[in-house]
Amino acid sequence: MFTFIKKVKTQGPVRITRVAGAMLAAGVVLFTGAAVFAGENHEFNEQGNIVIADQFNNRVIEIDPESHKVVWHFGDGSDKPGPHSIVGTNDAERVGKFTLISGTGIPNTTPPAPPLPGCSDNRVIVVNEDGHIVWQYGQDNGVFGSGFNQLNVPVAATFLPNRHILITDQSNERVIEVNLKKTIVWQYGDPSGTGGVNPCANPTALDDGRLNNPNSAELLKNGHILIADENNNRAIEVDRYSHKIVHTFTARCTVSGVAFASRLDNGNTLITDSNNSRIVEVDSDDEVVWQFLTNKRPGSIQMPLPTRAVRLRNGNTLISDQFNNQVIEVNHEKDADIVFTQGKIAGLFPPGHGFNQLNGPYDAKVVSDFTGLTRPPKFDDDDEE
Repeated sequence: MFTFIKKVKTQGPVRITRVAGAMLAAGVVLFTGAAVFAGENHEFNEQGNIVIADQFNNRVIEIDPESHKVVWHFGDGSDKPGPHSIVGTNDAERVGKFTLISGTGIPNTTPPAPPLPGCSDNRVIVVNEDGHIVWQYGQDNGVFGSGFNQLNVPVAATFLPNRHILITDQSNERVIEVNLKKTIVWQYGDPSGTGGVNPCANPTALDDGRLNNPNSAELLKNGHILIADENNNRAIEVDRYSHKIVHTFTARCTVSGVAFASRLDNGNTLITDSNNSRIVEVDSDDEVVWQFLTNKRPGSIQMPLPTRAVRLRNGNTLISDQFNNQVIEVNHEKDADIVFTQGKIAGLFPPGHGFNQLNGPYDAKVVSDFTGLTRPPKFDDDDEE
C-alpha cells in the first residue's frame, strides 16, 4: 500500500463564493493558502483542462480552455517557499487528483526578475485537490545541496509507472529517480560540475557521462531516458542500465538551448529549441520534419525563449511561450496556425495575475493527455490517508 503524508483537514469549504460578504466575480482568483475553484463550466480535473506552471506568479493554475477561467490553483503568490506557496514554478503535472510541482525559485538578477527579487525554493512537491502538500522532496526554506533530500534548482519532475519520481536537478547537473521514501535509486550526471559534450562543437570528443544544465527528462516506452541537455545543445537518449547514450538529437546542429524533449507516437522527437524561439520535430535521422517559431507572430518580443512543447492527442502542439507570457496551441500544418491562446502576449500587454494573464509560463499540459510524455501511475482515494 502506497501512502502519502497524512492528509490535513481543510478548515471550512474550499469552494469559495463570498469574501467579506461580497460575491466573487466568476473567474477571480484569490491568493489564499488552499486551492481555489472559480470556474463555471469545467470543474477541477476535467479532461481538456490545462494545468500551467505560471512561473513568476509563483503558482500553478488549472484553466477551463473554453472560458479561460481558473478552476483551481496552488500557490499564494508569496516569494518565500512554504506549505501554501511555491516559488518559481517550472513544471506541473496532474496525476489522478494529485498535482506534481517543481519549485525552483527565482534567480537573483539585476534588476530583479519580475515581479519579485531572487529567492530559492528547491522542492518537488505533490499537492492534493485541497491544496495541501502530501509529499515533498527537498528541504524547506530554499535550502540547496546534493545530499539526502536535497535539490538545487529542480526544473522538472515526472511520476514514473513504478510510482517513483524522475527529477531534473538542474544546478546539480543530474537527473535522479527517487522513491517515495526519498531514496535515490538511479542517477545520470554528476553534481561535481558541468560536463558532457556539445556534439556539434566537438564531434570527435568522447562523452564523459555528465550534463550541462539539464532541463527535462522523460521515460521512454523502450525504458530509456530522454534528457534535454540544455547547454550542450542536445537531447540525448540514455540507456538506463548501461548509462550509455544511444541517440543524440540536435536537428542537424541547429538547436541552441534544448529546454525540453519528448518522444512522439510516430517515433519522432519533439524539441523545444529555446534560444532560437523554435519548436522543432526531428525524425530518427535527426532531420527536421516540422517546426514553429514563436517570435514570428504578431506582438511577439524578439526572444520569448519558449520552454515546453507537448504534442496533444488531436495532433496539435501546446507551447509554453515563456516571455511572451502566453500558452498557445498550434496545429500541425506546414504554416501552423494558432488555434488557442491563454494569457496576453508580452509585446502588447504587461504580465499580471488577473483574468487571462500569465507571467513567464514555463510549462503547460492538458489533463489526461500524455501523448509523448511519461504515462504516470494511477492513484485512488486509498492512496491518501
